[in-house]
Amino acid sequence: MNLILSDNPLNGLKRKENVHFIDLSALKIANCIGCFGCWTKTPGRCVIRDDAVKVYPLIAKSDHIIYVSRVKYGGYDTIMKTMLERSIPIQQAFIRLHHNETHHVQRDVAPKKATIIAYGDIDKGEKEIFRQLIARNAYNMNFQSYSVVFTEQDALVKTVENEVKKWNV
Repeated sequence: MNLILSDNPLNGLKRKENVHFIDLSALKIANCIGCFGCWTKTPGRCVIRDDAVKVYPLIAKSDHIIYVSRVKYGGYDTIMKTMLERSIPIQQAFIRLHHNETHHVQRDVAPKKATIIAYGDIDKGEKEIFRQLIARNAYNMNFQSYSVVFTEQDALVKTVENEVKKWNV
């Protein structure tokens, strides 16, 4: 499965039949409340019933994924961060050693080739912090490989289309 997860509608993006596109800004996604119900009460399913429950299974199944997010203070902007936090049901409560660090065991999550497209008014320091964040996320999010692409908001659609072409789909 191929997935584009965006905090922006990306008006004008050419849709491809075998690429799912999700505009997170059009969905109702509540903040994670930290109850860990997705690990203890309803394993693999969030106890909050909103649009996030339709999204995180697609994240888990995707082989190729593009995350499109504005960068704020060296991290994901609110919409993307909220969705990523709500994706915790695709992990189990159990811990494993991975590269001599402890990480959660994934719950039937496909290894991913990920591209993170970051946009906004990003200075050099924020770019470095964001790259470090993505490197840390790569361990927990089952990235087989990943790249970070910085662009301007007015070039987002073209940047996404160029990255999708690399998938050869």
